[in-house]
Amino acid sequence: MAEHNELGKLGEELAVEYLQKEGYEILETNWVFQKAEIDIIAKKGEIVAVIEVKTRSSIDFGLPQDFVNPKKIQLLVKAINEYIISNDLDAEVRFDIISIQKIEKNFKIEHLIDAFYYF
Repeated sequence: MAEHNELGKLGEELAVEYLQKEGYEILETNWVFQKAEIDIIAKKGEIVAVIEVKTRSSIDFGLPQDFVNPKKIQLLVKAINEYIISNDLDAEVRFDIISIQKIEKNFKIEHLIDAFYYF
């Protein structure tokens, strides 16, 4: 596996651990619908959080969250609509980003709640 893929997988594992410590129930990881993949679907209270995890070893080209583009947002919205319908859920949906930066041998985790809106 390429090094950047391993870093991404590690980032998702760290994000799951972080969310669980924050009281979230993890419903799905790497949930796929058509061309969209949702990194993490989690629930806290009555809110279902769609979480895109972005992990970077350097911010030379921008912060991790800068790499969530409008096309990705559109795909996430389509996928979570299908997830909510197929699981017959009645919940508010929120879109978050967990930004993870590798700094030497440590990781800085930032949870951006309501990171973007879709109109």
